[in-house]
Amino acid sequence: MRSWDREVVIALLLGFLITIIGSLTGLFLPLWLIATTVILMWQFYETNRFNKWLAGGAKGKYPPKAKGIWEELYHQVYLLKKREKRQKKKLGKIIDQFRKSTDALPDAAIVLGKHDEIEWVNTAAKQIFGLKQTDRGQRLPNLIRFPAFVNYLNEGNFNESIVINSPMIPQVTLFIHIIKYGGGLRLLLAQDISQLRKMEQIRKDFVANVSHELRTPLTVLKGYLETVQDTEQTLSPVSVYSLKLMQEQTARMQHLVDDLLLLSKLETQPKKSQCVDIPNLLAVIGQEGDRLQKTGRIQMTIDSRYGVMGDELELHSAFANLLTNALKYSADDSPVLIQWRQTGQHLVLSVTDRGEGIPDLEIPRITERFYRINVKRSHVVPGTGLGLAIVKHVLLRHDATLHIESNLGKGSTFSCLFPLARKCINDNNTSH
Repeated sequence: MRSWDREVVIALLLGFLITIIGSLTGLFLPLWLIATTVILMWQFYETNRFNKWLAGGAKGKYPPKAKGIWEELYHQVYLLKKREKRQKKKLGKIIDQFRKSTDALPDAAIVLGKHDEIEWVNTAAKQIFGLKQTDRGQRLPNLIRFPAFVNYLNEGNFNESIVINSPMIPQVTLFIHIIKYGGGLRLLLAQDISQLRKMEQIRKDFVANVSHELRTPLTVLKGYLETVQDTEQTLSPVSVYSLKLMQEQTARMQHLVDDLLLLSKLETQPKKSQCVDIPNLLAVIGQEGDRLQKTGRIQMTIDSRYGVMGDELELHSAFANLLTNALKYSADDSPVLIQWRQTGQHLVLSVTDRGEGIPDLEIPRITERFYRINVKRSHVVPGTGLGLAIVKHVLLRHDATLHIESNLGKGSTFSCLFPLARKCINDNNTSH
């Protein structure tokens, strides 16, 4: 029989017994009053004892002894506490394993609370940021006061990352990323990218130096080839053909060196900022394209009179590369449309052709250096494979992005999306 059922049966029997005795003795009401008082006092005593046991954490190897329903209550609470203790122990092991594993990471890891207070740090974070175990509870911006880092935390845009120097080891460069997770907590991860930065700088220096060194011999070679071609001496057909090939390859090498030098400048030189008259710049580029192709293929639509704050030479190079590609990769009699317009969020330059198009799988890679689409063509399209890499770098320096839409056999549209924050108008060199 269950405890509650047993309690009900006992209460009914007690009530029945008091009723019979009360009827025989004529003390019905006094007996009921005494019985009710005793029961209430006993229940009050057990309730008080149960409350004290709960307030003390329901500790003990076994629950306290009790009678009736109280025995069942003690037992059920005891089982709940025992189960909770097992779960806490299991959770504690998981947390301990997590801390040991993250403590062994070479990357710094910091758990931050809702108000950027430090909840936990691993060993790498202590070394890289100079933090101590006693810093727990302190706000991280009060300990790492780099303006760029503090702004990054305050803005809360953790889809982006940030690069700073270590406050303890200035020669160490850190790549910092923050991940949000449950309860308003955030995990800050800092990776040492000093070696990657060093290798990247070595690569840049190598490209720049080799390009400069190649420029002089190429100029000399080109000059001598032109001299030989201009001589009045009659050359054999083989010599004429050989000179032509040498001139073509020299010109190709010259373009490659020029593109590498331009990329090197884009990676190393400081940014310039002036109001660039985009409609006027596009008119110049369109004229250059018409002279290059000797056709009227270029169709231009200017729907905005605004310009862009930036570097005119860099933008000229980027837009010219897009136009040149559109002309090269489409039929000689097909039009190329250039459009400059403003949308709700961007100033947009788009270059549209009706050429062969680009496979979807190739689109993410075509801005890589020297990457060229492996397509069977009836003729070889000349190029260095650096044009779109130059476009990408120029746009990055102008806070812009390149969007590509393409359909095989129908053509492609390359769109440069500039943020409206760079919008300006060139009226007597005054920007707005």
